[in-house]
Amino acid sequence: MPVDAQMEFPMNPFFPTDRVDRSRRHFVLGLAAGGTAAGLGLLAPGPVWSATAPARPASPMPQLRGDTFDLTIGDTAVDFTGARRIATTVNGSIPGPVLRWREGDTVTLRVTNRLAVPTSIHWHGILLPFQMDGVPGISFPGIAPGETFTYRFPVRQSGTYWYHSHSRFQEQTGLYGAIVVEPAGGERHRADRDYVVMLNDWSDDDPEHIFATLKRQSDYYNFAEPTAPEFFRDVRTMGLQAALAKRKMWNTMRMSPSDLSDVSGYTYTYLMNGATPNGNWTGLFRPGEKVRLRFINGSSMTYFDVRIPGLKMTVIAADGQDVEPVPVDEFRIGVAEIYDVLVEPQEDRAYTVFAQSIDRTGYARGTLAPRLGMQAEVPAMDPRSRLAMVDMMGAMAMGNGDHSGGGMQGMDMGGMSGMDMGGAKAPAVHHARTEYGPSVDMHVDMPRTNLDDPGVGLRDNGRRVLTYADLHTIGGPIDRREPGREIELHLTGNMERYMWSFDGVPFADARPVHFRTGERLRVVLVNDTMMPHPIHLHGMWSELESPDGAFQVRKHTISVQPAQRVTYAVSADAVGRWAYHCHMLYHMEAGMFREVVVS
Repeated sequence: MPVDAQMEFPMNPFFPTDRVDRSRRHFVLGLAAGGTAAGLGLLAPGPVWSATAPARPASPMPQLRGDTFDLTIGDTAVDFTGARRIATTVNGSIPGPVLRWREGDTVTLRVTNRLAVPTSIHWHGILLPFQMDGVPGISFPGIAPGETFTYRFPVRQSGTYWYHSHSRFQEQTGLYGAIVVEPAGGERHRADRDYVVMLNDWSDDDPEHIFATLKRQSDYYNFAEPTAPEFFRDVRTMGLQAALAKRKMWNTMRMSPSDLSDVSGYTYTYLMNGATPNGNWTGLFRPGEKVRLRFINGSSMTYFDVRIPGLKMTVIAADGQDVEPVPVDEFRIGVAEIYDVLVEPQEDRAYTVFAQSIDRTGYARGTLAPRLGMQAEVPAMDPRSRLAMVDMMGAMAMGNGDHSGGGMQGMDMGGMSGMDMGGAKAPAVHHARTEYGPSVDMHVDMPRTNLDDPGVGLRDNGRRVLTYADLHTIGGPIDRREPGREIELHLTGNMERYMWSFDGVPFADARPVHFRTGERLRVVLVNDTMMPHPIHLHGMWSELESPDGAFQVRKHTISVQPAQRVTYAVSADAVGRWAYHCHMLYHMEAGMFREVVVS
């Protein structure tokens, strides 16, 4: 996290600092057997799995049950791409062991640091005393090399969650794992099989080098910038003057319509339960069974679009909280978000679990099958979309009836009919003085407020795509009081300089945000950038509201789309110091982070 930014981290000799030697247009499918932790924690001379090994069986991750756990963080040799690297692991595995708790228990977790640098574990989405939250510089000092820190807290909830490091870039190098909390009264939805499906992005490059590269050239990993052939296509469809005006607009703003993801499949290998696409993680079923899949986006920087061709998915939980069931073909899962789905495969055949990155530079994939060794066709990735005018101008573009992205090629907005078109529900916003400076390159004066937009690349794609408007937490809000006050924060950045912040103020220069103990308040977030940001408030639930202010869904991480305004209610029932940040790891480290003090 940002408060550790001044610490010295030695260069890792296993991470080269030069660009990897592969085509810019090619992403890494990985070894045939997927990435492996050499010796499962021991620096063994070679990987456990050979390149000719069969598909990895269901749940290759270790499972730990009970109320007392011993976890060791250390360096482990791994090989995902044919190049040996050093990862940061829990008990020697990537992902770390799945921790299975019971609602109502008090858990004790003894975490020992075998690294040469400090470390930490944050229990993402878990309600606990702030001293147990695991954020160095906010809730505790961190875990020094050679030391053991004991976390102990009651488990007051159930559902799917995850854990990860909150120390610099250790999350990027492998320190993460899943948490499954069994409800005291039993599961609401019966399932014959129950699998965690954790999505991650791995790089053979040192994350310190990736971050420095982004600071030096923010579009370094983006190889989909507008091309000459695309310009001539625009000329044919739009006319010469409109095509020139389009290019001039983007150039004047120093922005790119292809700016979907900062780090791409050029350096990332996308993992599913620690297996590369060629590794093909496999979950078994018998035809007719109900299978629960607990999808966790444990990546550092990647939004995934998830579908299982041939199978309808029913979303039954969001961020650990049960929701009214929603049948969908596809869903977008932001960094740190969680969705539980049910599927009921009836045929004696394999199905591909397909998770393509938002920028369409790569994918994670696995298989559901009656028997190991079976595979289904892997679908082609969807075409890469361009950002639309609505992603830059919000309700102003929508209010002008612009459903086609300003007539721009590849920005079809035809699937957005019937959405809130701005007007009274998209009021002009106030920008703080601090937003006018070198750290902010864009302002949205009339953000959109609709929740029924699936987002760029998913609009009108012919599939039933989940949106936040579909999600309704069972049981309603935890607190039915109306918020007594509002706090408005803007998500801001300067892409060219790779600077990220709230209200134009990076964490190093920001004062804490104060909540009064016991109050019910409304947080208003306005995204003044053209990228989505998954915003995570530690220690308290964020209860997302519909555009008209009604309770919608309870979450721990809320993805705010480009040029969008969202509101959510918070009950300040957790005294202490809490982290509040964008969960894009490099955005957080670049300054999109605040401390929240409840007192």
